[in-house]
Amino acid sequence: MIRLFLTLLTSLVLLSACQPDSSAPSAPQSNSMSEISKSELSNSKHRRLKQLSSAAPLAPTIDYSAQYHGRTLSDPYHWLKDQDYPQVNDEPVLDYLTKENAYYDKFLSPHKGFVETVFQEFKGRTDEQETSVPYIDNGYEYRWFYKPGQDYRVRARKNLETGEEQVFLDENILAKDHEYFVLGDWDISADNKTLAYSYDTSGDERYRVAFIDLASGQALADTLEDVSGQIAFSSDNKKVMYALLEQDRWLAKHIKVHTIGQTQADDATIYFEEDDGFFLGFGLSSSKEYMLIVSSQSQVSETYALAADFSGELKQLVSRDKSFTQSVDHAHGHFYILANDTHTNFRLAKVSDQNPSYSQWETLIEGSDDSYLINLKTFDGFIALKTRDQGLEALSIRDYQGDTRAIPFPEDLFTVDIGVNPEFGQDHLRLSYESMITPASVYDYQLSTQKLIERKVQKIPSGYDKTQYETKRLMAPARDGTLVPVSLVYKKGMTRDASQPVWLYGYGAYSITVDPSFSSARLSALDRGFIYAIAHVRGGAMMGYQWYLDGKLKKRQNTFTDFVDVAQFLIDEKYTAKGNISISGRSAGGELMGAAVIQAPELWRSVNLGVPFVDVLNTMLDASLPLTPPEWKEWGNPIESADDYDLIESYSPYDNIEKRDYPPMFVSGGLNDPRVTYWEPAKWAAKMRANKTDDNLLVMRMNMGAGHFANSGRYGRLKDYAEEYVFMFLAHGITE
Repeated sequence: MIRLFLTLLTSLVLLSACQPDSSAPSAPQSNSMSEISKSELSNSKHRRLKQLSSAAPLAPTIDYSAQYHGRTLSDPYHWLKDQDYPQVNDEPVLDYLTKENAYYDKFLSPHKGFVETVFQEFKGRTDEQETSVPYIDNGYEYRWFYKPGQDYRVRARKNLETGEEQVFLDENILAKDHEYFVLGDWDISADNKTLAYSYDTSGDERYRVAFIDLASGQALADTLEDVSGQIAFSSDNKKVMYALLEQDRWLAKHIKVHTIGQTQADDATIYFEEDDGFFLGFGLSSSKEYMLIVSSQSQVSETYALAADFSGELKQLVSRDKSFTQSVDHAHGHFYILANDTHTNFRLAKVSDQNPSYSQWETLIEGSDDSYLINLKTFDGFIALKTRDQGLEALSIRDYQGDTRAIPFPEDLFTVDIGVNPEFGQDHLRLSYESMITPASVYDYQLSTQKLIERKVQKIPSGYDKTQYETKRLMAPARDGTLVPVSLVYKKGMTRDASQPVWLYGYGAYSITVDPSFSSARLSALDRGFIYAIAHVRGGAMMGYQWYLDGKLKKRQNTFTDFVDVAQFLIDEKYTAKGNISISGRSAGGELMGAAVIQAPELWRSVNLGVPFVDVLNTMLDASLPLTPPEWKEWGNPIESADDYDLIESYSPYDNIEKRDYPPMFVSGGLNDPRVTYWEPAKWAAKMRANKTDDNLLVMRMNMGAGHFANSGRYGRLKDYAEEYVFMFLAHGITE
């Protein structure tokens, strides 16, 4: 199905949940961050992180105020936003960030041995020579693999006629001269002669596109700049589609078509989006007959179809005026559509590709309160459907006559997704499967035998025995009576006597669901006695699309109270004790962490705020930021509405910091981050440090050469995770 990666295009998200893939506490070191007061020693075995003996950096304050709807907004750290952004060259700003990083390094210095221990644990569970399950597409068998010790993938393909294999993309070579490197997208022309790929070397998500002649291996003269990331060849091999970012803005308004051999200046616009509040995306239908172009904003999207050779006129399937969202694929002369126009949890409909007007849509599966239709993909002989039924995931196969059968799986609580299936005519469905105790696996479901064929199970070289761990789903009552799902995993033998530390994770925005998935790195916490829990709060979509709607705009507070209420439930049920819970979240999940810190600081042992969206009011008031207008439908528009201003001000974490005690905090950011700009974590750290009345540690790690996703490469990210784990471990008195 063409979901068109719209989730990735929303501005402040990207779940990227930082869940990377029992030692007894030892005596604290000299100048250790785990020093303990006498009262703590007498009351608990656990130790909190304490301030360094030298003074933490204190950001100066500069008076700043603005008027909105008769209200005065005062922000003494407004100066941390460089007025030349996206260029950051203001010396006082850079000086402050440098001091924060130096302070972070000072914290880290006595614990580098512990960090290295945890990193080696992560690395020991990493398959140095991991390779993908090959798949067949257009006469070639494709695979990727890692070489020992290398950070990036090597991509190869084998000609099925000659048996000759060719490495067509070695990310390690591309990344060689860059501190940061991310491959955005790649595509090969239908005649198998030309490769196009997009890449980012700064973390600002402003991609460049390069082209390779696959016969000679030589680069073509063509290059594209300021691309959003996605690229796709036309079926005639002559053109490439991309979305062009506005100059100095991270917003695409033009879908462009580049003709090989011409300059980018000659590229034609085939779709222009007039409204700054909409994101653009595109993707090829499974039938490979149409390119589908989508413009979307929160709960509203508009879909067009264009012939795969990029000729002819755009066909509009549905207008944004209908005020609903949809996902589209194509097969056998029909578009197949998941749409939430008649039911919140979506229906399945179809319409002729010759007359795809909305009035002609035919319902195949009605919407249901109990079954949330999430994803579909068409094949020549069947349709694959992913659903979430009462909060539990399922995959089913439906033929074009309407007969449906569910694919059986061995566990009750798991995560399953439609995998890489490029061939329209294949007679199997490739899928990915995992649970909180089952490593990531790849299966082929054979339609002829109705059986799952195992193709790959994630290797854990240092060893893993799933029988030593348990997972379960709980339902925690929120304060309004709503039952909130909680997924748990822990080492078998855990006793519910309130003595265990808990690591609680949350997100809760954009309808994104944090799935109960596997993490090999997480074993380092489980083996040290932690219970790991995911609070599936409202704002996500664990219990259906209404679950999302019940956590946004005027109902945003539900997300925060759900998280706090889940923690209290775990305390009441004696899974842990008050003050023995460490929490973490990234991006919009970092906003959740900020709100949880403000609303219930006494519950937490430590807090990890990853690239946190904490300065909500200021960001939503700044229409010059290209990612702000599309976000008004998610959070509200405080420029136009006094009610929205008051609502956001009431929960915006940064605006609600007050003088009181707070738990230890680890804050991270990226100087080049276009999603959550660097000044949000910086302002949070500055204001929090000036107001907190405790002596618990607050550190900020600002990556000066990366963006929203921190270090690139598998080992670079593992090193970041190791530092974050150690911070949490030290907060619980675990020093090895």
